[in-house]
Amino acid sequence: MFTVFVLGNIASGKSTACRYLESHGATLIDLDELAKSLYVPGSDIVNALAEEFGWDILDEEGGVRRNILASRAFVSPDAVARLNSIVHPVLIEQLSLRILDPVCCTVSSPRYPFAVVEVSAPTGFEDAFGLADEILVISAPLSVRRERAIQRGMEPSDFDARSACQPDESALFNLATTVIDNAAGDNSLFEQLDSWLACHGFIDTANKEDADA
Repeated sequence: MFTVFVLGNIASGKSTACRYLESHGATLIDLDELAKSLYVPGSDIVNALAEEFGWDILDEEGGVRRNILASRAFVSPDAVARLNSIVHPVLIEQLSLRILDPVCCTVSSPRYPFAVVEVSAPTGFEDAFGLADEILVISAPLSVRRERAIQRGMEPSDFDARSACQPDESALFNLATTVIDNAAGDNSLFEQLDSWLACHGFIDTANKEDADA
């Protein structure tokens, strides 16, 4: 199955773009949600996290207290690397199972024409990029994204703290196969996505224009 990884910093419009692509036939995999689903009480990954970051990151049922884990895992590049070394191998394995066509004796059509993987934190996850046929970056300047986030109710200090942990736009560009400019935050985002979909044969722009008329 054709797979595109969608990257973008906070308030770039990445999630909006992913949902739009999903509405045009893609199966959408939110990497954050997939990672959370791995934290099964008693599992090897949860036990490894507790060994590394302290058993008090677990609640009474053996589940991960994500706020405590985050307070210990995101304090330094070294701590983040230790977290990634535990989570990423399992995450990549589970992602592979969801997007790679099964090997069998007969040829079958995939249920979805393409897969979209929403990647909120690309740093340290580059080993998985080989699973992608294309890497799509949704971009907007820092000042624009900051204003958007504040308008949506985020505290300025929260935005600043989160954005400081993310790569700058130029670093994302270096990872990208295609960059979509969402500085305007208007329908031009969807127009650019329509062009991308048409280039890959996922929509017929002529028919879409007739339908929209």
